[in-house]
Amino acid sequence: MRGYEKYQHIAFERSGGVLQVTLNRPEALNATDELLHRELSWVFADIARDKQTRAVVLTGAGKAFCAGGDLKHGLSMNREQTDAMVEEGRKIILDILEVPQPIIAAVNGYAMGLGATLALFSDIVVAAEEAVFADTHVIAGYVAGDGGAAIWPLLVGMHNAKEFLMTGDRLTAEEAKELGLIRHVVQAADLLKVAHAKAERLATGPRMAIEGTKQTLNCLLRQAVDATLDYGLLREKQCMQVSEDCEEALSAFAEKREPVFKGN
Repeated sequence: MRGYEKYQHIAFERSGGVLQVTLNRPEALNATDELLHRELSWVFADIARDKQTRAVVLTGAGKAFCAGGDLKHGLSMNREQTDAMVEEGRKIILDILEVPQPIIAAVNGYAMGLGATLALFSDIVVAAEEAVFADTHVIAGYVAGDGGAAIWPLLVGMHNAKEFLMTGDRLTAEEAKELGLIRHVVQAADLLKVAHAKAERLATGPRMAIEGTKQTLNCLLRQAVDATLDYGLLREKQCMQVSEDCEEALSAFAEKREPVFKGN
């Protein structure tokens, strides 16, 4: 699609003023390897500049929305790569807040780690009944630094946010709805139809009013992001570069065993 030719792991489809953006590594549950993570650091700025797009549907190819970071890639990253990934992570969050067009997340399966963050930073979340939400950073030995610490407390309160972010526990779509994390749960067969209907309604509404309302509400999100993002990413990078527990978590994942943490 014109304007999006550089993307390899994100697919685009336009219907009138609605742009469907699909994370496209289905063989890996759309987990972010180095390339997909880099593309996510580009895509929201590109969408913001796209004058043809009035609303966005964000979804994942195959059985998952986004399973978070690709832990196999995490095992092989050097210091330069982790530095780059942290800077990209910062840009992803700051850029998604600057997208003027409404974003509807159509969550078709796992939304884990960064995947959960992308869904929750969207403006409306529609989830299939089979969807699962979790911020799993701590399970991989990372700090939940890439936006989760900003958005979860705003949606579910501080105590709920602390419990779910410090444990990495999972929520079904219905549990997420009951907790207030998301609003809509539908049958999988209806997911894209419902998401596109909401996007089309917004795309054909009064653009200046809708975008201005979104951006006004995002002022509150920016306050939370400004308070947490840089510190959280710094602590996350420290885990990546010096934490033995982080190394153990990634090794245990690769070896398909339970990790044994030593507290360092």
